[in-house]
Amino acid sequence: MLPRASWTAALRSPRPTASPFSPLPRSFFARNALSVAPDLVGCVLVRRAPGGWRAGRIVETEAYVGEHDLACHARAGRTARTDVMYGEPGHAYVYLIYGVHPMLNAVCSPEGEASAVLLRAAEPLPAAPGLLPLLHDATGPGNLCKAFDVRLRHNRDDLCDPDAELFIAPRAGPAPRLWKGPRVAVDYSGRWARRKLRFCDKTSPAVSRPRPT
Repeated sequence: MLPRASWTAALRSPRPTASPFSPLPRSFFARNALSVAPDLVGCVLVRRAPGGWRAGRIVETEAYVGEHDLACHARAGRTARTDVMYGEPGHAYVYLIYGVHPMLNAVCSPEGEASAVLLRAAEPLPAAPGLLPLLHDATGPGNLCKAFDVRLRHNRDDLCDPDAELFIAPRAGPAPRLWKGPRVAVDYSGRWARRKLRFCDKTSPAVSRPRPT
């Protein structure tokens, strides 16, 4: 876990020139999404922007665990769209839902397998010099992409690269109170619709509906 004091002190420097955040190592993502998804709750999504950084604490994720998962895009095998899921872990998988709204996922598992974690919600970090406000509330996966200005062009970007526009930093602050339940809007996936593969920080007001019980 990254001590909160380390990044807050860096943000308060008079003229911050480098990101106060460091990305997670690739080894973090080289596990199935079932393991990565709960561990991403509490981590920090960072978006480089002119004049500073937009950063938010991830409070909700969903695991899509491979070709056998009937709610996972990889259920159809390797296609032009899902090719990134079979590649190096720690890259962004960004696709459009309804042809309009970007969805941000982190590719997981060793190369050749295919699993990913959907980032569903984040909450802003406390105000500090160099830290820019989010562009939108980040409750729900579409809103999260609006808040961080995630676009289709970020597909395949390296989330482990400290010089990237977009990356994920380790947890800041105390460990979240984790809750798990079924994923949202996957009724088409048969028995997979009942699997508890959605993970939330139960105490965060930024978690999307349906809220943890």
